[in-house]
Amino acid sequence: MIGRFHLPGCLSRAQLVHDERAAQIVEFAVALPLLVVFVVGIFDFSTAFTFKQRLTNMARDAAHVAASDPSNDVLGPATPGSVVDVFQIVENYLLVNNVNDCGLKLNPTPSGLTWTFTATGNGCPSPGLTIVVNRGYYFPATGGTLPPANCQSQSPGSQIAVVGTCVSIQYPYPWKFGRAASLIGSTDTLPTQITAVGVSMNED
Repeated sequence: MIGRFHLPGCLSRAQLVHDERAAQIVEFAVALPLLVVFVVGIFDFSTAFTFKQRLTNMARDAAHVAASDPSNDVLGPATPGSVVDVFQIVENYLLVNNVNDCGLKLNPTPSGLTWTFTATGNGCPSPGLTIVVNRGYYFPATGGTLPPANCQSQSPGSQIAVVGTCVSIQYPYPWKFGRAASLIGSTDTLPTQITAVGVSMNED
């Protein structure tokens, strides 16, 4: 009977299997953080994109309704009816969609033709909800840029100024992707709020 023997430097089948399993464990350990970042990123960014679309639709609807209201009360001491309409549209939308309204109240801070709502209650993530309504937002007839988050008017230059209503909604979004990305050493920070802006030309 021929006995078993091993050539010098050769590995047995059991040793080879053990080495392959060890290599697979190492490969999985290296790939796992990347897989987590990839999966979390897909869900987080898709959720943020969908939420931004909803905020954009809300801002556009609010701007359209406010722009169709009379503007003869914007210089009065009370909050104009058009600004109240914006408040009600945003508040109702958040409630209907089971989104935290951050304790939003009808107490805006006026500055000229701009009213700003801020809300940080109801366990709302920092920095809270901000709504800006500019009833005298003007911009050039052609070549204008996207309105900023503070709805500050654009200089029309030598062009005719178009006057409208700008509504900006800035809502806090607690990203999960940042924590997942830290698994691979990333230190990048994401915006703390999702911003949506709507503009509509005043009808009166």
